[in-house]
Amino acid sequence: MGQSDQANATEDTLHDGDLGNASSINTYRPAFVDDVTKHLGVQISLIFAYSLIILLGLVGNTLVIYMIVLYRNMRTVTNYFIANLALADLMVDSVCLPFTLVYTLLDEWKFGAVMCHMVPYGQALSIHVSILTLTVIAVERYRCIVFHLGQRLNRCTSFIIIGLTWTLAAVLAGPLAIFREYRYEEIPYIDLRIAVCSEKWPSGTNVVYSVSMLLLQYVVPLAIISYAYVCIWMKLKNHVSPSTRSDGLVRRKKTTKMLALVVVVFAVCWLPFHVFQLASDLDLILKFKEYKLIYTLFHIVAMCSTFVNPLLYGWMNQNYRNGFLMFFRCEHKPDSIYPDGSFRTRSLRGMIVAHEGPPAAAV
Repeated sequence: MGQSDQANATEDTLHDGDLGNASSINTYRPAFVDDVTKHLGVQISLIFAYSLIILLGLVGNTLVIYMIVLYRNMRTVTNYFIANLALADLMVDSVCLPFTLVYTLLDEWKFGAVMCHMVPYGQALSIHVSILTLTVIAVERYRCIVFHLGQRLNRCTSFIIIGLTWTLAAVLAGPLAIFREYRYEEIPYIDLRIAVCSEKWPSGTNVVYSVSMLLLQYVVPLAIISYAYVCIWMKLKNHVSPSTRSDGLVRRKKTTKMLALVVVVFAVCWLPFHVFQLASDLDLILKFKEYKLIYTLFHIVAMCSTFVNPLLYGWMNQNYRNGFLMFFRCEHKPDSIYPDGSFRTRSLRGMIVAHEGPPAAAV
């Protein structure tokens, strides 16, 4: 996934170098004045859009991790995976998007050879972690709800799975760090010398990698997730529970709705980008005059997935919503957030814990 490469397709077509996955772009040589992203109004809009995504992503995902670390009964297996998802989104917002924005605006890589390899790798790594984590969450809930398995994953096992997701994601993203080139290019007819960071694939391998990533990063995981949540929904819909367990069933339904909506948002945000990128790899749209602008807009839509999740948690989950409100009101930090939405301070909990027992799980 060469985000920064394709965002600068207009610039790279000015010289005889390959642009990432584009093998036939040398025949098209537009001038810089033809690039609509050079217009002041467009640049201001892009700066605003990327800055808003970065700000919302940093604040929202940091709050999610903060709450799971701070509140004891938020430390459930599902919430550990949600924290891992938030960490991956934080990585995109803090490490990748600022570099992508600057490269898009300047059409020149200003950050040196090391970052040329690390930034695209970091973004691909985080996206792989996100989709793998969403898949793990769906499979775990499928295992527990559909098959009535009371024994959920313990903390140690969940951490091992999280470590495996990062390891697998690191392997899948590896080619984007390896097949990369940082170089200086001379553009004689406008007397310009610029630094370029682009993909450099062995002949014919760019399309193979792109199609493989489309399958591994989007099609196959979403198929697994969709199957799992359809089965879960059918199970919960047809389940008749004793009155004593009705509250737990309602919480399961709400949590399942929330997590399924997270997946839907991820799929919708990334679909235009994946389709556009595959078309680019097949050399179907690189000659479009507004290629760079269209690509950048699709990239912005995809990056919206990095801040939407905390909004969904706050909208659909009482525990997250109350925790967010307490943080922004600068209220006293509670020891736990309870399923009924109430807050208990450490001193109060110390007085009643012996009578009530441990708090119920948050998600």
